[in-house]
Amino acid sequence: MKKLLFVLLSLGLLFGCSNGNDQSTNDTSNSKASDTAKQEEKAEIVTVVTSKNNGEEIIEEKEIEIEAGKEVFLLEVMQENFEIVEKDGFISGIDGVEGNDTDKTFWHIAVNGEDLMVGAADYKLEPGDKVEFDLQKWE
Repeated sequence: MKKLLFVLLSLGLLFGCSNGNDQSTNDTSNSKASDTAKQEEKAEIVTVVTSKNNGEEIIEEKEIEIEAGKEVFLLEVMQENFEIVEKDGFISGIDGVEGNDTDKTFWHIAVNGEDLMVGAADYKLEPGDKVEFDLQKWE
C-alpha cells in the first residue's frame, strides 16, 4: 500500500512539474511572437520590380522595408536601394540601364498596376505598394 501511494505521489509530482515547464515554454514562445509583431509594426514592405519590354524580361525584384507611419517618397527609396540617374525628380536610369532618345526608350512607372502620373520625387509610398519600372520604347 505504501508503495502504491509513493508511486501515485511521484507521478503527480512528475506531471505537475512537466505542465509548469510547458507553460514556461509557451510564455517564452508568446513573448518572441509579440516581439516579432512589434518589429513588423515598425517596418512595412514595398516591392520594386525592374523589367524591360512590358515586363517580358525581369531585371530585378526587391522587397524593401520602409518605416511604418513615416512619409516615404519613391525617389528616396530608389536612391537608397539602387544606383539611379534622375533629373528634377524623374528617374532616367536604374543600375546602369538608361532610357535614351536614340533608342527611344524611357522608364515607365506603375504602382499597383496603375500608371504613375507624377515623378518619383512626388509619389508617397504606402505599405504593400508594388512599384514596377519597365524600360519601354515610345513611338
